[in-house]
Amino acid sequence: MPGTQPGAGRPGTERPGAERAGAAHRIAVIGGGPGGLYAAALLKRLDPDREVTVWERNAPDDTFGFGVVLSDETLGGIEHADPAVYAALQEEFVRWDDIDIVHRGTRHTSGGHGFAALSRKRLLAVLHERCRALGVDLRFRTEAPPAAELATAYDLVIAADGVHSLTREAHAEVFRPTLTTHRCRYIWLAADFAFDAFRFEIAETEHGVLQLHGYPYRAATASGSDPGASTVIIEMREEVWRAAGFADVDPAESAERCAKLFAEALGGRPLHGNNSSWLTFRTVVNEHWSCGNTVLLGDAAHTAHFSIGSGTKLAVEDALALAANLQEQPDIPAALAAYETERRPVVESTQRAARASLQWFEELPLYVDQSPRQFAFNLLTRSRRVTHDNLRLRDAHFTEAVERDFGCPPGTPPMFTPFRLGDLELRNRVVVSPMDMYSAVDGVPGDFHLVHLGARALGGAGLVMTEMVCVSERGRITPGCAGLYTDEQADAWARVVDFAHTQAPGTAIGLQLGHSGRKGSTRLMWDGIDEPLDSGNWPLVAPSPLPYGPASQIPHALDAAGLAAVREEFTAAARRAARCGFDLLELHCAHGYLLSSFLSPLTNRRTDAYGGSLEARLRFPLEVFDAVREVWPAGRPMTVRVSATDWADGGTTADDAVAVARAFAAHGADAIDVSTGQVVSDERPAYGRSYQTPFADRIRNETGVPVIAVGAISSWDDVNSLLLAGRTDLCALARPHLYDPHWTLHAAAEQDYAGPGVVWPLQYRAGSRRPQTGRTDAAKPRLALPGAPQPRPFP
Repeated sequence: MPGTQPGAGRPGTERPGAERAGAAHRIAVIGGGPGGLYAAALLKRLDPDREVTVWERNAPDDTFGFGVVLSDETLGGIEHADPAVYAALQEEFVRWDDIDIVHRGTRHTSGGHGFAALSRKRLLAVLHERCRALGVDLRFRTEAPPAAELATAYDLVIAADGVHSLTREAHAEVFRPTLTTHRCRYIWLAADFAFDAFRFEIAETEHGVLQLHGYPYRAATASGSDPGASTVIIEMREEVWRAAGFADVDPAESAERCAKLFAEALGGRPLHGNNSSWLTFRTVVNEHWSCGNTVLLGDAAHTAHFSIGSGTKLAVEDALALAANLQEQPDIPAALAAYETERRPVVESTQRAARASLQWFEELPLYVDQSPRQFAFNLLTRSRRVTHDNLRLRDAHFTEAVERDFGCPPGTPPMFTPFRLGDLELRNRVVVSPMDMYSAVDGVPGDFHLVHLGARALGGAGLVMTEMVCVSERGRITPGCAGLYTDEQADAWARVVDFAHTQAPGTAIGLQLGHSGRKGSTRLMWDGIDEPLDSGNWPLVAPSPLPYGPASQIPHALDAAGLAAVREEFTAAARRAARCGFDLLELHCAHGYLLSSFLSPLTNRRTDAYGGSLEARLRFPLEVFDAVREVWPAGRPMTVRVSATDWADGGTTADDAVAVARAFAAHGADAIDVSTGQVVSDERPAYGRSYQTPFADRIRNETGVPVIAVGAISSWDDVNSLLLAGRTDLCALARPHLYDPHWTLHAAAEQDYAGPGVVWPLQYRAGSRRPQTGRTDAAKPRLALPGAPQPRPFP
């Protein structure tokens, strides 16, 4: 993008006594929303000699939407950066603590949440007044010149021009935006009275499920003449919106119909709009936030779904960070780089939470049959930012009621309640997830496996799973993979099982059984994951002759004889597993290994009875399952691990995963272990905390099949939250158990739990109390200016 060195070659732009070369003296702001206005005010306050100009195409009193919610964290940042703005906002806010969730005629209230809201119009007026008082040039009803033109005349251009940013569009080759449109329709409306809490209400109609999000944004006056007001957002899936006829009526009639659907919540009062229309939410992500001396701010840079109330919050926090970095860094390029470095992780975290929240509402029909109280807990914890422990601190009475409904004995966290699979009762809901160790010799597990699995059995988990144990020598992933295709290997596994049962009574140990398929004959993980061996390679088999990666060998497509041989390898290994005494057997149909590669259309291109439709692709994995189930003792449970999505275009979808789960359950699977990906090398996973759990959630609530959730579940608080919300039955954790073999014991200690759901080995009981820790200081405000209140010293 064209630009000049800040201040270069333009008489009068140099500020006498400038503290830093290249400081931003002339600043153009495109867009007069809260983010752009607040950035302008902060930058002018930091340096009164600056020339700051804001272009806004609308009139000063034009605004869209109604109320704005800000968090205490954001307000704290405003207070320290500009007490005048904070004081003005304080006079306007309505504050409340409660959230009401109304479902099937039952209202549950959860307190302690702490919201503050005011009208968007008043927020803009406060910022207008502050900008004028500071000397910012506000140009209303004026289209801003193109950012490229402004960049040649100004030191810095702030593009705060919203979700439909023309600046972002004009320079898309630099910003590299990704815009994702989601599947719900929503409309912003208002009611001329104040709800007494943040309210969520569900309406089940003949056309489908609708939801109301409502919150107050103006307090009543002292005289009582002002009844207050509320923002009301009505949202529903696209197909429900069309079936209900909203696509065929104007916004006024939409408001009227919505008011009738939620007449009880509204007390029979009407709803009205403000340039309102039905919208679909778009998530905006940019690879880069700056282009020369132009920088994106607020919705132009990123969006997060309104259900977590973050749009204005993010824009205001962007403004704070941008102003601070312009003050701290030596020049504009450094400031813009530091701004993005500081804000990107915060924004990405918020967007992950927003994505989880919007997906929860998209999948709302899955949850409507939950009991009203569990439904309320599920809704409150949908974004994963509010958790069981956090909610217990906010509202212990509500949380304890949810725990009682779940079946928690007094003083028992949800994770330490028992769960039955077949004839096996697990004393708690924690599973040590299968983790390949690549430490066997000729497939024989040795002392490492005894210590590794034995330590985790002593660590308190209800179920400890082995790594994927291979059914044949050619079915190994690497030369270091363990097997169960010889009696020597079986004897070694029996030693591990006996240790777990003897030294950690009450802990179950399970075997994961699999075949590498096209992902075999590779190096040990730490020598190059999925890379072929330098020498000593063995031939591979798969449903189709498709290599895993560019350097991988081409596998041989299994014929009828090959399919029968593999089936027999699985049954022979299962017989040995039963003799070893394993409590549970899991069939590995995930991560692109042999059975998984039959399921995915990206890896199964067969034209016979084992390829084509999903039903045909399921045929061989189900044949193997049936053969194993036949030889596996009837009282011992079997589970199946699946990849619920390939994270790649044309691959397995969440809908497919539901069908796969149903099929295995119909054949006798006791639970589905729901993982994702690792099927194709060019996958693009959406990583993040608990990022795979929505797939388990959907399978459980759509099919009724018990599930094991996996995927970046890192804390006992996450485990408790997922269980109480009804999103999973068991939680499998891998890396936390590598970090801490006694993770479950320590989770009990940290929750002051000492009941039957977890038992400390006699040898370790002296360490069952949580050690004392030192004190840490609170984080300082991001930007504190002269005259702003300073943080009080730690006592």
